[in-house]
Order: sequence, then C-alpha cells, then structure tokens
Amino acid sequence: MSDSKDAGMIQTLLDRLNKQRLPRALALKDQVDRGERLNDHDIQFLKLVFEDAGVAQGLADKHPEFQPLVARLIGLYSDITSKALANEQKDKGGLQ
Repeated sequence: MSDSKDAGMIQTLLDRLNKQRLPRALALKDQVDRGERLNDHDIQFLKLVFEDAGVAQGLADKHPEFQPLVARLIGLYSDITSKALANEQKDKGGLQ
C-alpha cells in the first residue's frame, strides 16, 4: 500500500475511532463493569471493532508511531470481552 493510501486509511480509522468506535466501546466498558451482559447488537459491534483493529495493526506495523494506540485499543476491547464473558458465566451460574 502506498504512503498516500496508508495516510487515507489511517485518517479514516482515526475518524471512525473518535466519532463512533471509542465512545461506544467506553459505554460498553461501563456496562460490563456494572455487571451487565452484552446483547447481540453489542457483540456485532465488537466484531466490527476487532476487524478494524486487525487493519490498524497492519498499518501500525508499517507506521510504528501508532503501535501504542493500537495496543491500548486492543487492550480495551479485550477487557470488554473478558468482563462480558465473566458476566455471562456469572448470570448462568458458571465459574468466573
């Protein structure tokens, strides 16, 4: 991918992150931290952000200045999914 295509993709991902993905992810984090479960729509959203994270990781490999941001985002998404799983297991009487 050329540098101009990379720059366009990076800008698109950053815009999407700031306007859509991060606010929703933080809301989901608050939700699972309160012990609530995720619904199907929430899970579909997480699938989309993991797809974005894969693209972002590939770009960060070529543009290392973005690696800390990508790592933090992947950590946030991982925290959300781990806590959501724990909430599901707790609600179903399983082990945490």
